[in-house]
Amino acid sequence: MFKADTKKANPGNIVEFERNNIRFKGEVIPSQCQRSVIVDLTIMENFEEVEFDYERTVVAHENYRILS
Repeated sequence: MFKADTKKANPGNIVEFERNNIRFKGEVIPSQCQRSVIVDLTIMENFEEVEFDYERTVVAHENYRILS
């Protein structure tokens, strides 16, 4: 089961999150969001294989964990 962090990510951090039982990884990019972060998914090695409609997505703070 996926367990999220209680810490908030900053721009440049790599985060992991889960949607529809699939784990995604991306880099947090600068934004004015207060309750979420914008994540650039193109750093994933298999981004082209994963059928995600967009290169970036919004993830609420309580739904990700910081990897680095």
